[in-house]
Amino acid sequence: MKKISVVRNILEANERISEQNRALFNEKGLFVINLMSSPGAGKTTLLERTIENLKGEVRVGVIEGDVQSSRDAERIAAHDVQVVQINTGGACHLDGNMIRDTFDSMDFDNMDLLIVENVGNLVCPAEFKVGEDVKVMILSVTEGEDKPSKYPLMFHESSVLLVNKTDLLPYLDTDLEEIHTESLKVNPELTIFDVSCKTGEGLEGWFDWLRTRVSR
Repeated sequence: MKKISVVRNILEANERISEQNRALFNEKGLFVINLMSSPGAGKTTLLERTIENLKGEVRVGVIEGDVQSSRDAERIAAHDVQVVQINTGGACHLDGNMIRDTFDSMDFDNMDLLIVENVGNLVCPAEFKVGEDVKVMILSVTEGEDKPSKYPLMFHESSVLLVNKTDLLPYLDTDLEEIHTESLKVNPELTIFDVSCKTGEGLEGWFDWLRTRVSR
């Protein structure tokens, strides 16, 4: 019982901080995405593609979350956008307080879209809000069709699923339609885009979705 109480207190405290973050983002007119996936699914490559496609239309900022290193932040910075790196030092997710600690390093007045690239993990990030408007997740086709049933919370909490690395489908036994079916069983409201961040195939639908949401 004590352990359950402690977990509840942690989540409730994070909820309060995330609501404060959300209030600031609303004040600044920002659309905020919490981007989640397992390690290596393609989050950073998706960000690079997205930044380049929206350049000149949408001012993008990025908060990068990793256990260690700044390699992803360096990749994003090369695209001439605002970026801050958070190293969690072992924690498996970002939380509202970590995001709040970056505020002094970000110029939200010159930003339309803030994307938080969470730590690669299919479990913890879905439990912790950071002040986002929506959660978006990436699933690589190499991960198979069973992930929605094994990790349902992330699929349930997400508004958008990008099924990435479709260029590899000819070399796999993965059933793309089954990924759709299993994902929609968990969350019938899920918007799904089949994409290849390597070739660019399917990404235009994602870009259009972003433009629409940011313009609102």
